[in-house]
Order: sequence, then C-alpha cells, then structure tokens
Amino acid sequence: MTFRKYFSIAILSFLILFIGSCEQDTNVKTLRLGHGLDITHPVHKAMEFMAEKVKERSKGKLEIKIYPSQQLGSERELLELLQIGSLDITKVSAAVLENFAPKIRVFSLPYLFRDDQHKFEVFDSQIGKNLLQEPEQFWLRGLTYYDAGFRSFYTKSKPIETPEDLQGLKVRVQESAMAISLVNNLGGSPTPISWGELYSALQQGIVDGAENNPPSFHTSRHYEVCKFYSLNEHTAVPDILLIGTKTWDKLSEQEQQWLQEAADESAIHQRELWADAEKEALEVVKEAGVEINRPDKEPFMEMTQPIYDQIQESNPELYDLAERIRQVQP
Repeated sequence: MTFRKYFSIAILSFLILFIGSCEQDTNVKTLRLGHGLDITHPVHKAMEFMAEKVKERSKGKLEIKIYPSQQLGSERELLELLQIGSLDITKVSAAVLENFAPKIRVFSLPYLFRDDQHKFEVFDSQIGKNLLQEPEQFWLRGLTYYDAGFRSFYTKSKPIETPEDLQGLKVRVQESAMAISLVNNLGGSPTPISWGELYSALQQGIVDGAENNPPSFHTSRHYEVCKFYSLNEHTAVPDILLIGTKTWDKLSEQEQQWLQEAADESAIHQRELWADAEKEALEVVKEAGVEINRPDKEPFMEMTQPIYDQIQESNPELYDLAERIRQVQP
C-alpha cells in the first residue's frame, strides 16, 4: 500500500470513528454500513429494510446506520476499512472479491445461470452459503447476496446482434480477470475503467460501449450517450453484503442471529425491488430513444465456451464448482 493510500485510509478511519463517537448511545449497539450507491437504488432500499428488521428484532438494542453515495469512501476503500475494523458492513460486487476469495470468480463465468429462478436457487443453496464464507481469511464475512440482474452490452454506434459485432470495439469492463477474458473471447477489446469515469469515457470515445444491467444503465444516464442496448445477458454477477470479521466476532450469538435473519429477509425483499427497477429502467431508456434488441444467445455461449475449457485444465476445482452450480435444480 502506498503512503498516499495509507494516509487516505487513515483519514477515513478517523472520520468514521469520530462520527460513531458523536452518535454513540451506551444502551444501543450501532453498526455502520457504508456503500457507494444512491438512495434510490434497490440495494440501498433493501439495506434500509434490513436496518428496520434489525431494530425490530432486537427491540432497539442493535441498530444499523447507513452512509450511502460514497460518503465514507469508494467501494475499494470501504472494503479496506472493513478489514481493519474501522467500518462494520459494506456491499461490493462479487467481481471485486475475486482477489480475496478465488472461488467467487465462478459468478463471473458467462452463461452460468439459466434464468432468475436458477440464480436464486444457487444463492439460497448450501453452495451459495459456503461461498459467502470464502473471504473470511481476509477478515470479510458474507451475509447475503443482493441481485444485480444480468449484464448485457450497450454501445454508441451499432447494436450487438452477434459476437462479430464486437470486433474492434473498445468495451469497458470491471477490473476482473474473468470479465476481461469474456470480452476477449467475444472479439472485443476489454478496457477497465472506473465506474465514476465511464460517462465521460463514453462521451470522449475512449471506449465504444460497456456492459451492465438495466438499472445501472438507467441510473448512470449512460443511455444519453449509448443508444443501443443488446440484451444478450452474458453474466449475472451478484452483489454481496459483507461484514468485517472483527465486527462479527464482537457480536453476541443473539446479535449475530438478529443480523443474519434481517439480512436474509432483505435479500428476498430486494429481489422484488430489483424486478421492478429493471422493468422501469427498460421503459425509461426506450422512451429516451434507446434501441433495445434481444440477440440469440447461442452464438455468444459458443464463443465463450473456451473459458470453461481453459478453467477445466488450469483450475479443476473451480470448473467442478461451476458444474455443480449448473446442475442445481428447483
């Protein structure tokens, strides 16, 4: 970690501790939850729902204070604050956890899930629960999954009807080895860019398009620049609600139960919120002049099959995990 980075984390830690001391009530245990989403996002609303349930179950003995919109730092900074115990809870994309828990990479594999029902069955299964515990050696513990829908391509100049349409296009991707590999296999040029810089990167032609779910395409206002949205639905990378193990271990068994049950309930509630947000997002961008198409997924699946072949050879354990997930039935 560079001195500048260390100094930044130290300042954020001090700020959070100062805020906590100002709000402290000796009769109430307060957990601080920081994240980067705005207050209209389905995940933020699910977190508010969780906070209500925790307060209700504990009869006010345990509370969650939420700081949205990067008030306490970026997603990466919040993750680091969790690890050192300066923050209690945050939300990250599963793709961000790949460096901390290699098995989490499985969620970034293309066409892993058949549909929403299959996806939710996996999240709620023992496989899903085991994966939530994977980052514990890095002082992070998963509480639950929040649905982040299926990711698809949106572009400035033309719709993506087949993988060949991605040839020569610079496509923004997350800083994920799997996301980079996916776009490479489809013939595009993967370009990692931070989410906050993407709008201007699209405007300036640094990239020709990006890939994400409908609500993110909508709320980011990327539809103002990209007028083609191709719902090929190549991946479904969930968000993961994390608590630092330093915080978790300080909670009593009763407090852990209150929190876990509230998190589980919020995940179910969030799925309903997400479905509504997806429907609204597609309606809004269509009214704004975006051309929405639904290409045949089969060619995309065929072009990305080499990713599975490579993993089978280089990482048999991850390949077996993917196969077990694919075989999960309702």
